[in-house]
Amino acid sequence: MIWNEEFETLPREALDALQLKRLKRLLEKVYHLVPYYRHLFDKENFFIESVRSLDDIKRIPFTCKDDLRKNYPFGLFATPHSNILRIHSSSGTTGKPTVVGYTKRDISIWSEILARMFSASGVSRGDILQNAYGYGLFTGGLGVHYGAELIGATVVPMSGGNSKRQIMFLKDFGTTALTCTPSYVLNLYEIAQDMGININKLPLRVGIFGAEQWTYEMRHEIEEKWNIDALDIYGLSEIIGPGVAFECLEAKRGLHINEDHFIAEIIDPETREKLPYGETGELVLTTITKEGMPLVRYRTSDITNLISEPCACGRTSIKMEKIMGRCDDMFIIRGVNVFPSQIESILVSMEGVLPHYQLVIEREKQLDTLEVLVEVNDKYFSDEVKILQNLGRKIENEIKSNIGISSKVKLLESKSLARCGGKISKVVDKRRQN
Repeated sequence: MIWNEEFETLPREALDALQLKRLKRLLEKVYHLVPYYRHLFDKENFFIESVRSLDDIKRIPFTCKDDLRKNYPFGLFATPHSNILRIHSSSGTTGKPTVVGYTKRDISIWSEILARMFSASGVSRGDILQNAYGYGLFTGGLGVHYGAELIGATVVPMSGGNSKRQIMFLKDFGTTALTCTPSYVLNLYEIAQDMGININKLPLRVGIFGAEQWTYEMRHEIEEKWNIDALDIYGLSEIIGPGVAFECLEAKRGLHINEDHFIAEIIDPETREKLPYGETGELVLTTITKEGMPLVRYRTSDITNLISEPCACGRTSIKMEKIMGRCDDMFIIRGVNVFPSQIESILVSMEGVLPHYQLVIEREKQLDTLEVLVEVNDKYFSDEVKILQNLGRKIENEIKSNIGISSKVKLLESKSLARCGGKISKVVDKRRQN
């Protein structure tokens, strides 16, 4: 299903023209209304008049998360506070939180792009959506909530946690669609098993999962256990929240970017040079319709590539590949660049291995070491020790063969790894702590 036929199926030429028109209007706006951008453009000798085509976007200076922190809390707002209806914020775990403001029109656009996402997932009026994203300053809960209400679905605003009650409501309310993080839905499966609930007898049909990186192998794991379609959604609070891009039910490969609202680029994170379609690098986004806090060429730190091939669903927007990692999550072991997603793909392909793991990196006698802590099914701990040892060696061999690094694998009982808000810290780099 396509929610907004007019904009989701725009011919490429018309979409490019719309983006260029909105980009020029954005540049004029931020230059005159946001002192930070006026200073940045003047300092970098960037002239708005030099942007005559979309390709000229490469002339524009970048914005990064540190710029948001330096202008904390409201320094990047482009409208008077009387026009700001809502404020959201990141957790600020690595410094000052990033703060974003929304006008009435921003919230309307946000609801619209999430309505597109739900339609692409096959969710519509009559569905019962259980929203297990966190409400509050985090953008996930309220963003998804408004989009689901716009399409006419019945919303159960569960928020995160209360896992046994989540399972009870899935069963008693006849929930047909679920939104939460992918790691949390796997956690719910384990809890349902403990409660003696047969997940496959529930009317749940589709899950829309985001707010963290996950792989195609993890999708297969979720779909196999829950017997549902599992779709990816991408967003970040600095840009607008969830809904920047979404998968469609027809293809389930690549996420459609709402290009009438966001311009996407891929750059080399080292050289900052713009890369062509298909090449992997850092995703850069420009908000071309946002009023409260528009951002110009925002470096997301997310690693992906852009897909220009036509999609079977009929949408004409470019797609982005699933996030492969983050610039700051990539680690180097003895000269080899490694993303957690590479190891996750190996782990979830192994029988009996759960998709819950942690990578611990240390330095011993000037040599980097990698230990992979991974949970396995409880039945493995009732079998012979030799079976566990063989599984551990098999994983070590697969990592060596596929990635080219040696590792030590430690197998753990399920639920052994510490969870914070349903998430496990994927990488613990102790080299940075020394």
